[in-house]
Amino acid sequence: MQRFAVIGNPIEHSKSPQIHTAFAAQEGITIDYQRILAESNQFVSTVNQLQEQGLVGLNITVPFKVLAHAHCSELNAYARAAGAVNTLSFKHGVWQGANTDGVGLLRDLEKNFALKLQGQRVLIIGAGGATRGIVLPLLEAGIGELCIANRTLLRAEELVNLFSQYPQVTACALNNIKQESYDLVINATSASLTDDVPVIPAAVVSANTFCYDLAYADTDTAFMRWAKTLHAGGCCDGLGMLLEQAAESYFIWRGFRPDSAALFPMLRR
Repeated sequence: MQRFAVIGNPIEHSKSPQIHTAFAAQEGITIDYQRILAESNQFVSTVNQLQEQGLVGLNITVPFKVLAHAHCSELNAYARAAGAVNTLSFKHGVWQGANTDGVGLLRDLEKNFALKLQGQRVLIIGAGGATRGIVLPLLEAGIGELCIANRTLLRAEELVNLFSQYPQVTACALNNIKQESYDLVINATSASLTDDVPVIPAAVVSANTFCYDLAYADTDTAFMRWAKTLHAGGCCDGLGMLLEQAAESYFIWRGFRPDSAALFPMLRR
């Protein structure tokens, strides 16, 4: 039986064991998937020990994504762009890092909500690690414009500079967002975790705007409730992204593409 795990701190809340065990059942196999709690000063030694014990793949969650990136011998393009790794494979005796967050977001938007991203105007609220993981996939999807708005303008500008070859990417301060509507507004801040909403002008939302919260919850997030009061064309939380990024991780490890949509009812319960 192949062994997999997710490592983080905290980790007891992770839904990864249920998700990947269900993916394996779809493939017709059984896997051993565990949660691993680690301290920052034990991360590398813990991962090396898991590798020596025959672990096939490892999901990385907070706060170890950047640390995992720093210790990988090989990185895929999305991991390099994000500066963070959420999926580790152990092949040829080395750490191989990938970042599947952006792929997960795009699959959720395009497959589950049938959104057409080509030429669309996109606003991302927040310039942290979550944003870094989704910028390149959005650009590769052919969006027409991307504005990254952050409370601290300098941080948004630093992120935009990483993608200087894409002239459609701009930065602005949260209090200086253009008073005009976007096709897609993404909340990449942690505000929803405390039931708050970033201070965003209502003008960014119209009946043609889809609002997406990277956070997920059992009920509508504060950002989703805000979008609904403005009569946005649609809104959702990040549960679909969670499932789709996990499906991409599973595909990297096993070469099998799971049916992620089949797991929605289980996770919503």
